Amino acid sequence: MTHEEPNVRIGDVSHSTFAIGRHARAEAHHGVPAQRDAAAEELLEAVRALRADLSRVRQSEQTARLDEALADTEDEIGRTGTAGESRLGRVRELLADAQALTSVLASAGTVAGLLGM
Repeated sequence: MTHEEPNVRIGDVSHSTFAIGRHARAEAHHGVPAQRDAAAEELLEAVRALRADLSRVRQSEQTARLDEALADTEDEIGRTGTAGESRLGRVRELLADAQALTSVLASAGTVAGLLGM
């Protein structure tokens, strides 16, 4: 007599939540924005304002690098609720290199101020 084992197949599980086992428990947090403190929220708003202002100035390699770093910062704050020190350091570096922008764009001065520059 042959004992037939049940077949279990698990396909694509991206964006899924499941638990296996007698006392297993699954908890889903898909699509829930990360919690941000007031400082992260203020920085996020300033980053968004600066990105909007950058879209209105003459584009250059320098503005493109700054916009990319700001986009990455915006994404990280949105996903995790904060921006890591290395990312903030990169934005500081790019803002320091873009002194002309920080003196012309108030939003650049705001971001620089929030980063302790």
